[in-house]
Amino acid sequence: MERVVGTVVRGLRGPIINKGDDIEQIVVDTVLNASNVDGFSIEDRDIVTVTESIVARAQGNYATIDDIAADVQSKFAGDTIGVIFPILSRNRFANNLQGIARGAKKVVLMLSYPSDEVGNHLVNIDELDTKGINPWTDILTEPQFREHFGQVTHPFTGVDYIEYYKGIVESEGAECEVIFSNNPKTILSYTKSVLTCDIHSRFRTKRILKANGAEKVYGLDDILSESINGSGFNEAYGLLGSNKATEESVKLFPNNCQPIVDGIQAKIKELTGKTVEVMVYGDGAFKDPVGKIWELADPVVSPGFTEGLKGTPNEVKLKYLADNNFSQLRGDELKQAISKYIENKQEDLVGSMEAQGTTPRRLTDLIGSLSDLTSGSGDKGTPMVYIQGYFDNYTV
Repeated sequence: MERVVGTVVRGLRGPIINKGDDIEQIVVDTVLNASNVDGFSIEDRDIVTVTESIVARAQGNYATIDDIAADVQSKFAGDTIGVIFPILSRNRFANNLQGIARGAKKVVLMLSYPSDEVGNHLVNIDELDTKGINPWTDILTEPQFREHFGQVTHPFTGVDYIEYYKGIVESEGAECEVIFSNNPKTILSYTKSVLTCDIHSRFRTKRILKANGAEKVYGLDDILSESINGSGFNEAYGLLGSNKATEESVKLFPNNCQPIVDGIQAKIKELTGKTVEVMVYGDGAFKDPVGKIWELADPVVSPGFTEGLKGTPNEVKLKYLADNNFSQLRGDELKQAISKYIENKQEDLVGSMEAQGTTPRRLTDLIGSLSDLTSGSGDKGTPMVYIQGYFDNYTV
């Protein structure tokens, strides 16, 4: 019988994960149980994805606000700290800011505008045009910002992040001054000690600061990059990718994921004879068209994945072939011509007109987005995702 279903994605329900749990065995058991109960077979090149959250939970990769404060204090030694380019998030940054403020005497908080790095807006860009403000050149103090725009609340959360973040800093007994600029060099007029909190642009920001007279430059990736008093840590990303756990703690991005994905792959191979691909995923890499929020607040979509998930898709566009190469054909003749073309397509289609309009993104970013949208961020209870047929095409 001719195949009529392509890619199938299943969110898998598993147990609540706690510190010390054997995450590899839990994932394997969950996959095999789902296969048995739901009646699907495990095949070569199926994909198992596991959310970073349960990996970090199993690792017990947590730290307290005091741990953050101790690391900040050790690095800045009582300096006025320029905290620049944080994202606007109660879940992602508020606890981090609390720890930073607890380890400081004064914080100069520099916010990018009209939005943060991932698209949370302080103000609509059209309002900047109306006021004649150029966000690339104009530096605003808090009173100037308020004079132009008044009280500004996030459209989804209803939070005034200027007031909220300033309140966090002051609640820890530190002085707080808020300014608005998109130029990293601006902060150097206030202090030479800078903690840059941007995610994907952090390397450029650090380079600019160091080249223009900053004396101490750290990023969130440098805070808790090693254990403080026995705390959790992340050697590669520090506080980047962390989430609020409790009022006094954060869950960090998981460490050392490669042995975990390789171990899951090996165990499933041993038990089923099939080689599946495995990856740990965090935020997907997609943008919300209404809120303008780019989802990727984690430093990477996937901190660990098996060999078969390297690279990008190598696909042709079916509608291009139908409208151009085989426009004179119809029905079975068209189907057979396209199938034959796919079977004989080049190994590298970069630059080919037949590939235009396909998605030239890394497999891990595409699959991570698919997984993140499937598992969601709330109460679906499916922190593992099983994907079949992802690598199939029209001929398979």
